[in-house]
Amino acid sequence: RGWMNQPHSIQHLVLLLAAAFRFTATAAEDFTPLFPTNGVPVNWVVRAWNDVRLPGPSNAIWKVEDGVLHGSDPRGTWQMSEKEYGDFVLEFEFKLGERGNSGCALRAPLSGDPAFDGMELQMADVRYNPQAKDSELTGGLYRAVAPTKQVYRPTEWNRYEITLQGPRLKVVLNGETVQNLSLDDHKDTVKRHDGSDAPPIKDRPRRGHIGFQELSRGGDHVQIRNARIKVLDRE
Repeated sequence: RGWMNQPHSIQHLVLLLAAAFRFTATAAEDFTPLFPTNGVPVNWVVRAWNDVRLPGPSNAIWKVEDGVLHGSDPRGTWQMSEKEYGDFVLEFEFKLGERGNSGCALRAPLSGDPAFDGMELQMADVRYNPQAKDSELTGGLYRAVAPTKQVYRPTEWNRYEITLQGPRLKVVLNGETVQNLSLDDHKDTVKRHDGSDAPPIKDRPRRGHIGFQELSRGGDHVQIRNARIKVLDRE
């Protein structure tokens, strides 16, 4: 017998499953993979770690191998998107070595230091800097906002889900919410590495580039996989 001749409860279940499949497929289509092919990423640029207006070392290359983006050797670079983003959902998995140090640039200009002129969501093992403040460890907005909890898994794969919409920022790390705030509420100035004042979080750009940093020590490099973005605003 055809499914239309089945009891009503079965028909209802089939319709629900079909609707769920369509919703899931549509949601997945809304995301764009950031590194879909192996090799040197297209539409990305390598820049100096402390000022993305400057190129990185001439021999510094970020490369995708078997779907995994590997940080540069030598260290001390940003891999920055050529495209700008405003409101978006960004998802990716990352893994660091024991002395790993990376970060995710959010709404950063292609000049200055993303940690202070945009925002940098930290990805760092405490062994890189045992004196690090909470805001300088994984889940923190660098030197500005500490995570609500520390759920980073050293030397394992970790997963970020980052949502930026206007002044609202939500960060989920390994299934736990570690940031859920209004950028407008964070009015304190932040000290740059040279001791000068950086703009408070409330005054940082609301549109800019995304990127990934390589500052690891000890020979290991940050690894990024399954990175994808869903744009929430329309140009």
